[in-house]
Amino acid sequence: MNESQWRKVIPMLGGYRCVLPTLPLGGHRQPMNPDADLSQRGVARLLGEFIERLGLHRVTLVLNDWGGGQFLVSEGRDQHIERLVLVACEAFDNFPPGPAKAMAHVCKMPGGVWLLTRLMRIPAFRHSRHGYGGMSLRGIPDEIMDGWFAPASRDKAIRRDFAKFATGAPGRKTLLAWAELLRGYDRPVLVVWATEDKLMPREHGPRLAELYPQGRLVEITDSSTLIPEDQPEQLAQVLTAFLIQTGAAPARVQPLRGDSA
Repeated sequence: MNESQWRKVIPMLGGYRCVLPTLPLGGHRQPMNPDADLSQRGVARLLGEFIERLGLHRVTLVLNDWGGGQFLVSEGRDQHIERLVLVACEAFDNFPPGPAKAMAHVCKMPGGVWLLTRLMRIPAFRHSRHGYGGMSLRGIPDEIMDGWFAPASRDKAIRRDFAKFATGAPGRKTLLAWAELLRGYDRPVLVVWATEDKLMPREHGPRLAELYPQGRLVEITDSSTLIPEDQPEQLAQVLTAFLIQTGAAPARVQPLRGDSA
């Protein structure tokens, strides 16, 4: 995916600076160096480097679907993260989730990612409830999905990157050990879970909220994994409320000289 995943939510977060990195998860437009570490741990470290290079401080890190950003905590790279918002995302040993496990096996095969990009052109496969189609109850517009799949469709290096990421999750024992390290994150955490989600287990929502010392849970009905797609208004509301309650009030917009307040 890319930044368009948040196109409905961002306009409703007035007064906040929103930074939307396109991480190398297959929808990125520029290939990474051939030796780049694109495992779950590696991409988390890239996210940490992104935050540091931009000089961002007191960051509210918001994740949806991909949950690997939590590993900034287990990697000891969370010094600039003031709060976390985990929106129906991978957690514990659910890397990759559900149907994506089969996709990961395909990506291990020579030409597997190329085959997937071709299959994604077929509407029945693209919108299957056992794949991308199951991530949204409303349905993801074709023009948005086209943007997600286009880079890998035309660039062999992007396909190489995606294969590295898709097959880069460690085993269950390691994932659960990393999850235990998250208990050390003592800043506010909002867990937003979807009640109709088939990819992220329903029990993972309350379990995550209990894992983090300052975790709190909000469940959103009539939504699957992509809450920003299915329920953007509700997500923006609970996110804004959480920010204000934890001391991140929106910045006041200063009128231009000569304008009335």
